[in-house]
Amino acid sequence: MTSATPPPDARVDGRASRWEEHRRQRRVELVDHTVRAIRRHGAGVGLDDIAAQAGTSKTVLYRHFEDRTGLYRAVTERVEGQIVGRVRSSVTADASPREVLESVIDAYLGLVERDPELYRFVIRRPLVDGPLDDDPVPGITSQVADTIAGVLGGSTPAGVAHLWAVALVGSVQACADDWLAADASSRLSRSELTRQLADLAWHGVAQTYRS
Repeated sequence: MTSATPPPDARVDGRASRWEEHRRQRRVELVDHTVRAIRRHGAGVGLDDIAAQAGTSKTVLYRHFEDRTGLYRAVTERVEGQIVGRVRSSVTADASPREVLESVIDAYLGLVERDPELYRFVIRRPLVDGPLDDDPVPGITSQVADTIAGVLGGSTPAGVAHLWAVALVGSVQACADDWLAADASSRLSRSELTRQLADLAWHGVAQTYRS
């Protein structure tokens, strides 16, 4: 028996769906190439460098991301997923609050150490002209802070836990920036920086966990 021919609308919808999936995959590929260009040329990478890395033109980049800010947002979303994913995976059910603090700090610093130019690209926003109305970087900070606040929240009022978590993430980010700027031969190791920041944070909240 011959199968019925799909109605015209169904054929159009199918083509549109395939085209949308193609565009999605192409965006992923272009973000991949952008990350490679950042690692190769540094945080100050330009669109010409990115287009050359992708073997395409700036016109194609604009077609998929609308403008420079759109490409920056796409890269930031990638980094956000990496940081938040590592932070959340570092929180284990049987870990003590102090161990969680160290794990979260180390997870954040781990990306900074492994991919310093990509981190600088996100923080410094070289492709963005002027301030952003909805800056994506605070979104990363907020998600990491929410994870920490969730750990502290069992023994701490919600408002206080949130305040401490935001303060901790802010201090880690500031110290990470300073750490990257320091001469590699004289700066603290990642493990030592993690321990020092955890000590600083823990002495502020330890009273809550004393029996």
